[in-house]
Amino acid sequence: MELQEMKIFIFFIVMSSAATEDVKRNLTCTEGGSITLPDPVVESGFLLYGGKFIAFVTDRRSQIWKESFRDRVLWDNNTGLFTITGLQRDDSGIYTIDPKEGVVTSYQLSVYEAAPRPGVNRSRVSADSCTLVCFVEKAHETTLYWIKGEEILNQTSTGPSLPLTVDKQDFNSSYRCVAANPADDEETLPVNIKTFCSEENNTDETSENNSESWLFLFPMVVFLSIIFITGIYFERKRESDRQL
Repeated sequence: MELQEMKIFIFFIVMSSAATEDVKRNLTCTEGGSITLPDPVVESGFLLYGGKFIAFVTDRRSQIWKESFRDRVLWDNNTGLFTITGLQRDDSGIYTIDPKEGVVTSYQLSVYEAAPRPGVNRSRVSADSCTLVCFVEKAHETTLYWIKGEEILNQTSTGPSLPLTVDKQDFNSSYRCVAANPADDEETLPVNIKTFCSEENNTDETSENNSESWLFLFPMVVFLSIIFITGIYFERKRESDRQL
């Protein structure tokens, strides 16, 4: 063990013996974001990840110990707070602030994917209501909301889609489809109910039904055409035989 490492190790042992309590707190963040750990190291102390050194502070100077955090851990000598930037999913885990004097505090940090952008499809239209479906391609760790004005109407955290039925008298109200992750990162899609549920858009369903009907009738049309063409062929052949 090198001299510098030995000094740090001894300093860590002395510092840990002065600690009084270990308190865990849950923190969340989105990939690519940053987070500041709330408890300071003012004069001297350590930042650990999974029980291993990341950085240390001595005489109000910081040094990054772990290479993978070298350009991502910042220490503010005014506040004594550590900030971790450029967070990725595999940065999730337990971080510990271990000051020279005072309380040793641990944080369970969970890093989530950014919330996906939601989409909206129309499901059903009747004379007095319209049903829309808010959906996302990736539903993992995503909560969907329907919001009318500032009121959350309903929500789900398990499925990739969330339906909403709007009465005709509410078509002029403001609606939003929102997808959020557990770190409170959100993607919002404003929805114009009148546009989605207008009579003009009913042609989509009509066209779809016509396509299905045509696909059903196509084999019959082909069969009848073959019979018709075959009949003409044999009729002309009989006329030709008579002339001979």
